[in-house]
Amino acid sequence: MTALETTESPSAVVTLSDLDEGARNLRFQRLQDRMSAVWDSMKRDRDDESVVVIPSVSLNRSAPGTGSMMQAMEERSLFLLLLLRQPRLRMIYVTSMPIDPRVIEYYLALLPGVIPSHALARLTTLSVGDSSDRPLSEKLLERPRMLSKIARLIPDRACSHLIYYNTTARERDIALSLGIPMYGADPRLADLGTKTGCRRLFGEVGVRFPLGVEDLHTVDDVADAIDGILTARPTVGQVIVKLNDGVSGAGNAVVDLDGVTAVPQPARRAAIRDRVQQMQLESPDLSFDAYVAKLESDGGIVEERIVGEELVSPSVQLRIRPDGVVELLSTHDQLLGGASGQRYLGCTFPADQAYSRLISGPAMAIGERLSTEGVLGRFAVDFVVVRDAAGEWTEYAIELNLRKGGTTHPFLTLQFLTDGRYDGRSGLFLTPEGAVKHLAATDHLEADELRAISIGDLFDVVARHGLHFDQSRQVGIVFHMISSITEHGRVGMTAVGDTPEQAVRLYDRARELLLAEARAAGQERALPD
Repeated sequence: MTALETTESPSAVVTLSDLDEGARNLRFQRLQDRMSAVWDSMKRDRDDESVVVIPSVSLNRSAPGTGSMMQAMEERSLFLLLLLRQPRLRMIYVTSMPIDPRVIEYYLALLPGVIPSHALARLTTLSVGDSSDRPLSEKLLERPRMLSKIARLIPDRACSHLIYYNTTARERDIALSLGIPMYGADPRLADLGTKTGCRRLFGEVGVRFPLGVEDLHTVDDVADAIDGILTARPTVGQVIVKLNDGVSGAGNAVVDLDGVTAVPQPARRAAIRDRVQQMQLESPDLSFDAYVAKLESDGGIVEERIVGEELVSPSVQLRIRPDGVVELLSTHDQLLGGASGQRYLGCTFPADQAYSRLISGPAMAIGERLSTEGVLGRFAVDFVVVRDAAGEWTEYAIELNLRKGGTTHPFLTLQFLTDGRYDGRSGLFLTPEGAVKHLAATDHLEADELRAISIGDLFDVVARHGLHFDQSRQVGIVFHMISSITEHGRVGMTAVGDTPEQAVRLYDRARELLLAEARAAGQERALPD
């Protein structure tokens, strides 16, 4: 059983098992009402201000994972250590397994104008000691003593809050257990962020989105929906099937419809079903039968695949403050790959000025609607933007993510390092001194040969080749997901430059040097003694 300490009396303890869902939701709503006061306290630089970071990844990734990769995803949020530049802030950072101390030192050394040892004294890292691939929040709820330990470390609940990656009922229950609000959307609003929910929301708000059908659960549902799409628009050549809770494109599949409209109507329905049976799955780890099972259990959509002379996939990040104000935070161009070019690999920032303001308007309209629904915290809207033969760009909203995403950590890394801001009017990121900054980032610098490199080897490469972030010029590389390099041959990085070209050059140079060093290390280890 998980202890729930009431905020009114720290000594009064009840158990969550004594509360049904309605009671938990009511208590959570009251707890979230305190977020406004916590937000105000953050502006006053109080000595007892603290944050509890629980970077649990509670997402349906439509593919099997591993405990060590889950750990790397939890460590992806270590950019939050840069918040310790605030000289009084205390942080409690929780992970499934212990973080290598060298990784902590790496991040603290990036802090501008702060003595690393002073920041370290205000940081407490805790680990559950559970390396399974289950979400961290699930592991914590099984361990009430660990939750009690976290609660005792919070200096004052009146000026503390939880930071998550995404929010589910598990994260809600942890907030209730600790007696502090969380800066994130109420899990009861999660349907707004599903593929079905966001399409409905886009329609209600009046933003442009692709032709399609929601709330599908069977292959026959998908075939019927495609038949309807072709009836409405016979020129559609491909459609995309998306699982409601798919992440980073892993829940997507492409259905090729070339030639189907030429099939006589009585036989067309069977031809469509055959094409659905042959659809190309974006995730290589998912079988057709497993995909259909997820569709049946979780639901999904099908929509027209947008095509044109030139097509890009930018996103817009926003946040809703506790007072309901919607803020435009950033625009990014997403770097996509995979079987059909729908798998998220990384991003560049800011998005191209040719369309960055074009997507900001619809995103703000979506944000205003979410604010009226009671959404709190960061979220992102993904778009497809297509240019026609006349050079005109047209935007289509395609996804709403009520959580942090793949573009969050690169952007916040840049923001925390430079104290800069995105200017929506110009589409540029500016430091307080007015300098323009750009970035190129990935979570997928991966190759088998990278397994030859240890954490220590990585830092040696950084030091010898000058790949570190230079605070004096505010240019360079910041690595993340460092713990996954040896086992998975994968690491993430954010390259910061003064121009888009410089950011990409730094990115390419770091990648080439790291791969070259990995190949050399692999050859050394292959030599006989």
